[in-house]
Amino acid sequence: MTGPHPQPNPGELPVDPNWEIHPAELKKLLDARADIFLLDVRRDNEWRTARIADATLIPLHELQARVAELEPTRPRPLFVLCHHGVRSLRAVQFLRSVGYSDARSLAGGIDAYSLLADPSIPRY
Repeated sequence: MTGPHPQPNPGELPVDPNWEIHPAELKKLLDARADIFLLDVRRDNEWRTARIADATLIPLHELQARVAELEPTRPRPLFVLCHHGVRSLRAVQFLRSVGYSDARSLAGGIDAYSLLADPSIPRY
């Protein structure tokens, strides 16, 4: 694709395994129906444009006030996503500060997920 959306090579997407999950790894977990919790911290208009099935939307600016909603998911691995991976990393930092020690961000966000794992998800 040309234009404003460069296409990263899967090997070129930097991933810190302590803080992030690669889009292909997340896709494998989702395809295997692994017992994980996927949290989307984008805004509602972004959510309506493109989303991963079964993700729960809590916009980043609401997360601190709504974090108690995540309590029932605590035993499950928690993965957080946004558009490009910046807001989700901030969310992971906050979540780890309140006890979700294994929370990880989707590297490159839903944009990289669309490019590298599931092209059926629209890019914006």
